[in-house]
Amino acid sequence: MTMQIAHLHFDIPAIQASWQTFEAMTHLRPIHSEAEYDRMVALMDSVLDIAGDDEDHPLSSLLDLISDLVAVYEEEHYPIPKADPREVLRFLMDARGMKQEDLAAVVPQGNLSAILAGKRKISAALAGKLGKFFNVSPALFIPV
Repeated sequence: MTMQIAHLHFDIPAIQASWQTFEAMTHLRPIHSEAEYDRMVALMDSVLDIAGDDEDHPLSSLLDLISDLVAVYEEEHYPIPKADPREVLRFLMDARGMKQEDLAAVVPQGNLSAILAGKRKISAALAGKLGKFFNVSPALFIPV
């Protein structure tokens, strides 16, 4: 069975005009320096402040893209031994003597219970919130 891909047409001039405006505001591109990394983390935090963990928010896909760029840079420049994101979360909670209810402002307790039990994954948006809350890289909460 042969799968046919429909001919796609992209309005490249419109994309170029939109991209130039967007890129001038965000400088969204692969990260190659500490200054670019700091800028991208600041952009990620700003988008996170608006989109939160609402995966249906219009900026959630932008947050995912920025998080991916930050994670790629961090993996190369700040390698961390692989750990299950829920174990990282559990470690940080234990290290600070925290209970689940202490994270109520960040994640609903039912969701947190499901995450710690391995029944639910941590979304990119929640990873950003947890990173901000614990003052660590959100990449710690994103499975690789």
